[in-house]
Amino acid sequence: MNILEVKNLSKIYGKGDTLVKAVDDVSFTVEQGEFVAIIGPSGSGKSTLLHIIGGVDTPTSGNVIIDGTDITKLKESPLSIFRRRQIGLVYQFYNLIPILTVEENLTLPLLLDGRKPNKEQIDYLVSNLGLGDRLKHLPNQLSGGQQQRVSIGRALANNPALLLADEPTGNLDSENSKEIVALLRKFNREHNQTVIMITHDERIAQSADRIIAIEDGKIVKDEVSKG
Repeated sequence: MNILEVKNLSKIYGKGDTLVKAVDDVSFTVEQGEFVAIIGPSGSGKSTLLHIIGGVDTPTSGNVIIDGTDITKLKESPLSIFRRRQIGLVYQFYNLIPILTVEENLTLPLLLDGRKPNKEQIDYLVSNLGLGDRLKHLPNQLSGGQQQRVSIGRALANNPALLLADEPTGNLDSENSKEIVALLRKFNREHNQTVIMITHDERIAQSADRIIAIEDGKIVKDEVSKG
């Protein structure tokens, strides 16, 4: 079953001599439970593509269908609700709220959605992310690796249809990078969580089931990982 369909997606900036096709007629599908890595050099359009899939940027043309819903046709308010409930986003620089504790950052998406946190789900995430003794800490009291763990937990708190990770190891040392990718793989394998990860590091990309390579806004390779 396809959880994601990207159809003829384009994102164009500027006009005439300054026209840039950041994403150029991209189409692909992702099955539920797949772990997909999207690789490419800086400026290739991979992050723009991920942000459009995540509903935080709009395409010039084309469609993004997540679990049967074409998010490119949703108005701002319904899109915001869908994004909050069905898409988990993990960024390179964590994007935690600095005045909130780890526990508050983890449950924030649920509270913003007017829902009571599922204690069993939160306890499970806290345990598997190794954050049990950090719940009352503020982000500035955590290491980079710990902050990224909180970011992953926040993204998974809603049991999203898609977990999108934009260079999740880009701000970490090699040891923490391995641990973060292992955690993403763990949730993918144990819970059939669909993961799409942007990375410029081909070694990290080998952790995925499938690798999509992008250059100049176009897909130039789409193959099963040999890792």
